[in-house]
Amino acid sequence: MTKKKQILQSSRYLAVEVLEKIEQEDAYSNLLLREVINNHELSKEEANLLTELVYGVLQRRMLLDYQLEPFLKKQKKISHWVRQLLRVSLYQMEFLDRIPDHAILNEAANIARVRGHRGIVGFVNGVLRNIQRKGVRQPTQLQPINKRLSIQYSLPQWLIDEFINLHGKKEAEEFAESFSQRPKLSLRVNLNRISREAAINELREEGFEGSKSTVSPYGIIIEKGVPVNSRLFKEGYLAVQDESSMLVAPALKVKPSHYVLDACAAPGGKTMHIATNFLEQEKGGKVVALDVHDHKVHLIKENAKRLGVEEVVEAKRLDARQVLDQFEPETFDRVLVDAPCSGLGLMRRRPEIRYNKTKKDILSLQKLQLEILNEASKTLKSGGELIYSTCTITEEENQEVVRQFLEQNKQFFRKKVELAENELQVSEDGSLTIYPHQFDTDGFFICRLKKQ
Repeated sequence: MTKKKQILQSSRYLAVEVLEKIEQEDAYSNLLLREVINNHELSKEEANLLTELVYGVLQRRMLLDYQLEPFLKKQKKISHWVRQLLRVSLYQMEFLDRIPDHAILNEAANIARVRGHRGIVGFVNGVLRNIQRKGVRQPTQLQPINKRLSIQYSLPQWLIDEFINLHGKKEAEEFAESFSQRPKLSLRVNLNRISREAAINELREEGFEGSKSTVSPYGIIIEKGVPVNSRLFKEGYLAVQDESSMLVAPALKVKPSHYVLDACAAPGGKTMHIATNFLEQEKGGKVVALDVHDHKVHLIKENAKRLGVEEVVEAKRLDARQVLDQFEPETFDRVLVDAPCSGLGLMRRRPEIRYNKTKKDILSLQKLQLEILNEASKTLKSGGELIYSTCTITEEENQEVVRQFLEQNKQFFRKKVELAENELQVSEDGSLTIYPHQFDTDGFFICRLKKQ
């Protein structure tokens, strides 16, 4: 392999390309990383380094830019890829102790040489050597506190402001800091087929380490390995799902014979939880899972087949706002509206979300969420129950949507979200909000409503 080809296949070069696409093309970090790793012959170590660089830079982009800024003042315009290269290099210098500076500078110069020209090589080398000599500034003394938290933890200032207003400065810092942590891998166990203890023991025999979730009685946390090739996963005993997301299906209080609507289902994690643990085909139980995209409907069907519940899952391509075009009013015993949202509770898994959501986006999503909730609720039988949930943490998408819905639909009233024995606490109105810093899970909101 030539030296140029080696550089083009290196983790650092690929990290620059991936970060460029995420920023310029709004690509999803998790999907793009998976595609790049699959398309290049990367060793396990190289794939791990690529993942570390991409997620690390995304989680700290505002901080890295703050630290780079004094060294770039004389440069009028910097190409996008050059800025990404500087971010990747600075991230390694500041956060990856195992990589010596001389190796980082040498690799940065090689990438600049392959992608650019001699002037860019000199510029990149000069900036990094200057940083090595002088060190970078830290935002710890910045005032006011909302500005410091925003830069230190690379979060939009409007989100910091909102959290400070609701919970105070001390908890706002814990909240902000939590998004710099790596997400846990959690799996949902089909308890109808195997206990958590038995699943953990069998995974250990295959070389994976796991422990019971303290948030969900269905969950196990994987501490070593990625067991998607384990027997239990292949045969449908396990499914990947975050712990907070596992709370939704039990909150819906589904009976084995119920007819259930999952109005915004893809990729189908909650659909599968309903189907595998709560419905029985022999008693007529079924869940209808809707999504607006064909490929996502196909994904739901694939998941149902892998988990052996295709007989009780009906996946359909349909906009939830048009649900009455295909279903009569008062058709379903239970309705789940896991609404499209800003996804701000997922910022550990998809750190780029923090840079492309604005307050205006939140208000636009609120309108969509309310439309879906209003239409889907009409298909619920009298006496039936509905869960409204999101994977976000903004009041506007959560409590405010529910408040407006209840004002417009007097036949609905709140019921307390019931939980298994754990440390979670519902709010005074009976809803549940989980923030990422509380249990190291995704941020989540669940509200239980009943129709008279």
